[in-house]
Amino acid sequence: MGCAGTSSRGGPVNAPGAALLNRPSLSGGGKCLAIQLLLAVVCGGYAVGAALNWGSEDVAEIMGDFGLSAAGLLAAISCCSYARAIDSRERPAWLLFAFSSLMGASGNAVWGWYEVILGQDVPKPSLADFAFLCFAPPAIVGLLVLAKRPVTRAGWVCLGLDSWLIGGSLLTLSWSLALAHAARTAQSGAPGSVPRAALSLAYPLLDIALVSMVLVLHFRRSETNRSAVNTAIAALALTVLSDALFTSPLLSAEYQSGQLLDAGWFAGSLLLAYAPWGARRVHPGPEPAGHPRVERPHSRPITGSLTALTPYLAAAVCTLGILYNVVDGRKVDRMVVFTGCTVVLALVIRQGIMLLDNIALTQELAQKENHFRSLVQGSSDVIMIAAPTGTLRYVSPAAAGVYGREAEELVGTELATLIHPDDLGRVVHEVRRFLAAPPAEEPTTRIECRFKSGDGEWLNVESTINRHQGGLILNSRDVTERVRLEAQLQHSAEHDPLTDLPNRALFTRRVRQALTGRRAGDHSTAVLFIDLDGFKAVNDTIGHQAGDELLIEAARRLQDSVRAGDTAARLGGDEFAALILGDGSRDRSAREYQAREIADRLRTTLSQPYRIAGNEVRVAASIGVAFADSGITPSDLMRNADLAMYRAKAGGKDRVEMYAPQMQAEVVRKAELAGRLRTALHEGEFALLHQPVVSLSTGEVSAVAAQARWRSAQGILFTPAEFLRVAEYSEGSSATVGKDASRTAELGHWLLEQAVEQAADRHRAGHDVPVAVRMTAQRLLDRAVPVGSVEALLTRHGLPSGALVLELAVSDPRVPFDDLERRLTALHRLGVGIALDGFGSGYAAISALRRLPVNMLKLDRGLVEGVVESARLHKITAGLLRIANDLGMKSVADGVDLPEQVTALRAMGCTHGQGMAFSGPLDEYRLRRALVRGSFPVPGGAVQPALAGGSPGGSMAIHRGSHNETPVPPT
Repeated sequence: MGCAGTSSRGGPVNAPGAALLNRPSLSGGGKCLAIQLLLAVVCGGYAVGAALNWGSEDVAEIMGDFGLSAAGLLAAISCCSYARAIDSRERPAWLLFAFSSLMGASGNAVWGWYEVILGQDVPKPSLADFAFLCFAPPAIVGLLVLAKRPVTRAGWVCLGLDSWLIGGSLLTLSWSLALAHAARTAQSGAPGSVPRAALSLAYPLLDIALVSMVLVLHFRRSETNRSAVNTAIAALALTVLSDALFTSPLLSAEYQSGQLLDAGWFAGSLLLAYAPWGARRVHPGPEPAGHPRVERPHSRPITGSLTALTPYLAAAVCTLGILYNVVDGRKVDRMVVFTGCTVVLALVIRQGIMLLDNIALTQELAQKENHFRSLVQGSSDVIMIAAPTGTLRYVSPAAAGVYGREAEELVGTELATLIHPDDLGRVVHEVRRFLAAPPAEEPTTRIECRFKSGDGEWLNVESTINRHQGGLILNSRDVTERVRLEAQLQHSAEHDPLTDLPNRALFTRRVRQALTGRRAGDHSTAVLFIDLDGFKAVNDTIGHQAGDELLIEAARRLQDSVRAGDTAARLGGDEFAALILGDGSRDRSAREYQAREIADRLRTTLSQPYRIAGNEVRVAASIGVAFADSGITPSDLMRNADLAMYRAKAGGKDRVEMYAPQMQAEVVRKAELAGRLRTALHEGEFALLHQPVVSLSTGEVSAVAAQARWRSAQGILFTPAEFLRVAEYSEGSSATVGKDASRTAELGHWLLEQAVEQAADRHRAGHDVPVAVRMTAQRLLDRAVPVGSVEALLTRHGLPSGALVLELAVSDPRVPFDDLERRLTALHRLGVGIALDGFGSGYAAISALRRLPVNMLKLDRGLVEGVVESARLHKITAGLLRIANDLGMKSVADGVDLPEQVTALRAMGCTHGQGMAFSGPLDEYRLRRALVRGSFPVPGGAVQPALAGGSPGGSMAIHRGSHNETPVPPT
C-alpha cells in the first residue's frame, strides 16, 4: 500500500547498487550516468505500472505494499552500508536515515500482510501506523546532524526561530485546508474517531516538521559530501510531498494500494538509496595522485538571498493562510490566529537578533578594516592593486620610501609603463600563465623585474602576485641591494680575489663551453698554462706583499695581452692560464704558429722587469700549450697544457712548449715507477739503518737516528733522496705531488713502526739508547693519523716513552702552529723527546723555537759543512749554539764528517754530533756491536772513526752531501 500518510520511504543504494556497497565512490562519470539512467527507468516503470493499475488488483496490492517495502528496505541497507564505510561526523546521520527507511519498509510490510496475505482491511490504528509515525523523527535528527551547526547562541536561536517560522506557516496553511476538519471530527466524539483523528493530525504535523527542517537545512548544509546530502534532502522532500497528497481530503478517502501516488514513495526510497553512492563527493583527505583538486565555484548571490528571505517567505505563507479564511468568509480558527501570532512574534525576535548581529558585525568589520589599513600603510613593502586592464587602482604609502614616488602619483598609471622594457615581455608572459592556471593549484606567483623609480633609476623589485576580482594584488619590495650582493658573491665565487681574473672554476666552465658550444670541433682553440719562474725568490727576498703586487701586475699584463673574446685566468699561486679561441683553421702548422706567436708575446710581456716597492724585479714565464683535438674533454685539455708547462720548466724555464702525446706517456711511466715504490714498500724491500748520535765531550753514544734504505733488485741500497729520484718524484706535473705526499706518508709510517719495534728489542737486550725518528710537521698533523697513535705504538711494543725522540721538520709556512703546539705538548707529556730538525734553515725556525715544546736543536747540515772554512758560517753557527745553551737545550750537529768539524763544534758549545767522523749508518748487527763498545774516540786531531764502515782495519772515503744521502756501508 501506501503509508497512511508519512514519509514512509528513505534510503540509499543505486538500483543495481548491491555490487557497489563496498566501493566508496564511483570513479567514472560514464558509470554514474548509467546508474542514473537505470534509476530513472526503474522509477518510470513503476509509475507506468501504477498508472495502469498493474493490470489487476492483486498485483497492484502486491506492488503497492511489498514493492514499497522492498524499496524502503533497499534504502535502509544502502544507508547502513555507507555509514559503516565512512569515518566522519556524517555516520550518525546515515544510520538515522537507515532506521527511518526501515520503519517505512516495516509499515508497508505490515500493510501488505493485512491486505495481501490475510485479505483484510488494515485496522486503524495498527502496527503499520506506529511504524509510519517512527519515520519522520529519525529523519529530522539526521538532517540536524548533517547541518552546518551554528557557532554562537544567537545562531542556535535563529535556527530554532527559522524552523518555527517555516513550520508555523505550513501548519497555518494546512490547518486551514484540511487539519481543521480532522480536529472537528475528533471533537464530535464518534466511536473510533479520536484515534483516527489523532493519526490524521500526527502524520501531517510530523511531515510539516520534516519539511521545515528540509527547507531550513537546505541553506545550512555542510560542505562535506554536499552532493550526497542534496540527494538525500531531495529524496525526503519527494516522500513528504507524497505524504501531503495522501493526507489531502480528496485523495485519502479514495486511496488504494498500487495507485499512482505510490510511485512518489517508491522514487523517494530509491533516490535515498542512490544518494551516498551515486553522487560525486569531495573527501577531506588528500587527493589521489594525478587528480588535482577542482575548486568548487562559490555560491551564487541568489543562494544567499534565498537564505535571508526564507523567514519572510514563511511569514507571507502564514499571512496567506489567514487571508484565505477571511476572504472565503469562514470564521478564523483560534489555532490559526494563535499560530499566526507566534509566527509574527518569532519574526520580530529574529529580526531583532539579526539587527544586533549586524551592528556587531559592522563594528567588527570597521575594526578589522582599520587594522588592515594600519598594516598596509605601515608596511615597508609596497602593496598595489591593478585592475584587469593593468591600471593601478591603489598604491600603499610605502611607495614614497621604496620607489621615491608618491602613492597618489602612481594611482591611475599603467603598470606596464613602470617595468623595464627588457623585462616587460617576461613579466607579461608569467602573469598570463598565472591567470590561466587553476587558483587551487597556484594561488600565488613571484616575479622579479626592474621598476622605474622617481629619480629615473631602475630598481630591482620582487613582487608576490595574487588574484583580485579579475585583476592583481602585488606585494612588492626593493631587492636591489640583494641583487647587487648576489652579483658580487657570484663574481667573487668565479674570480680570483687578488687579481680579479677568472678563477679555475670559471676558466674550466669557459673551456667546456668552447668545446661543446658552437665552436665545438674547432681544433685551433688552445689552452695556455703559465707559471712564473723565480716568483718564490721574490716572496723570500722582499716579502709576500711585494709578491702580491707582482701577481697583480702580471695579471694586468696578461689581461691586456690576450685578444677580445679570449679568457685569461689565475689558477692559484703563480700559475695562470689563457683560453685562446680558434678561427676554425684545420691547418696544424698554421694553428701552432698562431698559438706560439701568442704564447711568445705573453712570455715576453710577463718577463719584462717589474717595479715593486722601489725595486726592479725580474721573473720569467714558462708556458705550455695544448690544442682542442677531436674528442678531447675539458679536463684532458687542461691536463695536457699543464704537462707541457712542466716540460717547459724542466727544459730550462722561460720558454714555450707545445704538448706532445709522449708527455702523457712519460706520466704513465712515472706512475709505473711510483707503483714499483709501493710494491717495494709492501713486499719488504726497505731496510732500516741507524746512525749513532755521539756526545762530543765523551764520545758516548747518546742516541741512534733511524734511516730508511731501499734495496733494489740488483742489491743496491738507495738513500731516500736517491730512491725518490728513481721514482722521478722531483719532476712531473702537479698531479704527481699528491702521489709523492701519499707515498712519503706511507713510508714515514713504516719507518716509525720499524724504529720503535727494533728499539724495543734493543731495550729488552739491555741497550737503553733512545731512537730518533725524523717526522715532518705535516705528517704529525695529518688527520689520517690518530692523535694517540704514537702512544699506542709505544704501548704495543713495550718501549718506554722516554726512549723515543721525534726530529720535527717545519718547512711549510701553511702549518698551523696552534695545532702543532697542542700535538707536541701532548707527546711531550708522555716523555717523548722533541728535536727541532734543520735548525738554522727553512721556515720559521725562531717561531717554532718560541712556541713549540722543543728540548733539542739539530743544526742543519748546510751550517756544519762550512763551519771550518767560512768565518761567516762560523759566527752564525756559534750564535745558534749559544741560543741552545742559553735555553738549556741539547744541540746535535748533523753531518759531522771531519775531525776539524768536531773540534770546532765542541769549542762552540755543541753537545752532540752525528756523521762520518764517528760512524755511518749501521745495520742492526753492527749497531749492537757499537752499543756494546759504548763510545767512539773523540778526535783531538785527525782520527779514524770507529766502525767507519768497510772491511776491518780499512777506511771509507768521506762524501759530502745531505744527511739522507750518507753513503751506506756494505752489509
